[in-house]
Amino acid sequence: MPPSSFVSEQEFKMFHSIDRELYTLLTINLWRDPVESLQIMALWLWLERTSLNDVVSKILTLPDVLIHEIADEAVTCLNCINNDHSACSSESYVIPLTQSVMDKEISLRFFHENRLKATEGVAKVANEVCIRALNDIMQRAVARNAAQSIADSQKMMTAQPFQQSLVHPGFSQMRFGSSDVLESVTPENEVPPDDRTMFVTFSKGYPVQEREVGEFFTRTYGDCIESLVMQDVQSSEQSLFAKI
Repeated sequence: MPPSSFVSEQEFKMFHSIDRELYTLLTINLWRDPVESLQIMALWLWLERTSLNDVVSKILTLPDVLIHEIADEAVTCLNCINNDHSACSSESYVIPLTQSVMDKEISLRFFHENRLKATEGVAKVANEVCIRALNDIMQRAVARNAAQSIADSQKMMTAQPFQQSLVHPGFSQMRFGSSDVLESVTPENEVPPDDRTMFVTFSKGYPVQEREVGEFFTRTYGDCIESLVMQDVQSSEQSLFAKI
């Protein structure tokens, strides 16, 4: 919906309800920076316009931890657009989750080669759509963050989630649901399911089967898997993440 003086603020926000849902998840649920998240939303909406793909809807189907990951990929893409880094021109810098929601081969090289078009497009979406559709959520997130910052001024920053690279060539990264899994576990203090859940992302071009994932972890860590769920894709497509 193009911005128009004949469209009320309420109608405009209602039209962009799904975008508001994702922005709320980024800023309120995941505590990501509100201003940076607005730029992330602008990038995703620009990609929707250029590819005619339901990027936002697909991202909302991902678990929160992978939405965090794909938002990080978006920040990398924005940095590539805004800075003339020669490294961005390499096809070796993959963005697997972004590829998954785009349903096409795309790398940082695309953003490097289309910097001018992307810069103008993202800025246009940010100014004409995102600021108008998301401004109230941004104000709420900024106020909440400021209040929390004051409350936590005497506390140490929460430890970042544990990340570890795996040696399997198809495994891109694994992330535990919480850093608490690093603490010793006793029968009297069992770790909740969410905190012993791991998300594994796979590199595009290195197809990995569910059986291979299970065998790898069993061989490396013993009988430790309660459940293993691969991304649901068509038989001709490659799964890009799994929940263990």
